[in-house]
Amino acid sequence: MPKTDDDGNAVKSELPSTLQKSDEKAQRTYAKALDSAEDEYDDESRAHRVAYAALKHTHEKIGDHWEPKDEKGPSDDRARSGGKNPSGESAGGVDANASKKHLERVARELDITGRSTMTKDELVTAIDKENRKQTAKNR
Repeated sequence: MPKTDDDGNAVKSELPSTLQKSDEKAQRTYAKALDSAEDEYDDESRAHRVAYAALKHTHEKIGDHWEPKDEKGPSDDRARSGGKNPSGESAGGVDANASKKHLERVARELDITGRSTMTKDELVTAIDKENRKQTAKNR
């Protein structure tokens, strides 16, 4: 389990691979939320859902890592639920609540073909698919 050290920093070697490649703020957010959720709940998977929900308020997954979002807030319906009693759809770390223009920029960065003709929902799905592909490739 990821834990924070005495200074409140994440123990990097214990973080999921996508967080090991992310900035310290993402690592710290996830680790502190996980520590807190583990203290509150007696369910490891629930604690991880809560930690990812907290992370999705400040970061979005782009490729195989997490980057700070332009605006804080839940990324998708599942993150909005807080991870306690999961409801709604997860976008896998994609900021589904971002503007279409932002999603097009992310799709361009990930070199997703056909992005200019995609709807917002199609962009979210395509970005999530590419994120999963890059994460699996870089593990």
